[in-house]
Amino acid sequence: MNRRAVQSAIWLMPLRFAGIAAVLTASLLADSLPAMAQQKDNGDQTGDTVTLDRVVAVVNRQVILQSDLHDELQLSVLDPNTGPNNQVTQQEVLERLISRALIEQQISQEDMPSAEPKPAEIATRLHEIRTELPACVRADCASDQGWKTFLIQHDLTAERVESYLRNRMKVLSFIELRFRQGIHISPEQIETYYREKLVPQYPTGERVPPVDQVSSRIEEILLEGQVNVLFDNWLANLRKQGQIEVLDPSLEAPDSARPGAAKE
Repeated sequence: MNRRAVQSAIWLMPLRFAGIAAVLTASLLADSLPAMAQQKDNGDQTGDTVTLDRVVAVVNRQVILQSDLHDELQLSVLDPNTGPNNQVTQQEVLERLISRALIEQQISQEDMPSAEPKPAEIATRLHEIRTELPACVRADCASDQGWKTFLIQHDLTAERVESYLRNRMKVLSFIELRFRQGIHISPEQIETYYREKLVPQYPTGERVPPVDQVSSRIEEILLEGQVNVLFDNWLANLRKQGQIEVLDPSLEAPDSARPGAAKE
């Protein structure tokens, strides 16, 4: 299955939420943690301080930190939709993190298995990034030296990229398992898509492949469409039912920009 249609909500996967002050309430976090600092115990009375990581949002008592936001911004270079003329905003990044937290919480609650990707699958995805991602093509990431330079320029490591790929693929596995079951694509639906969507894309006089040669791919496209609708509705409901608090007003995104928001 081509998973790009659900990438916007869960594209980057540096999962760093679990176990961070889960028992603290949103009000406690808002009132105390952002302003706290720790005094260095070096005995020289210099008064130097180390500021603790700032909490920017709470999702069902699960915190999202400023460092999570920073990490996500760094990894956004691996998003094919990000480029010199289309930079991701902090508001968009926070929406991704909120969506991801909700999805992870549901995976835990539903106790549904998410397949651990095999090393060969991760290697294949990494190869696609190095050879197809526009930013990587420009940096010649297909070569070892180009890839090494690209990672250094964006303050990334090979291990961090591999971890991002592994976690993203696990969540996508959960989405497929949860939403594809029970979906049936009829021969009539395939025929309609072939006649109304595929055939018109071919210029006049160019040979159109017979429907039996492309039926399996059409079925995948139709499956993707139905999965995306189910996923978007599910995510929108999670947001409505959940307790989500953004502690920094400058990071609030409009309802229409939120992943899973209902489309008019």
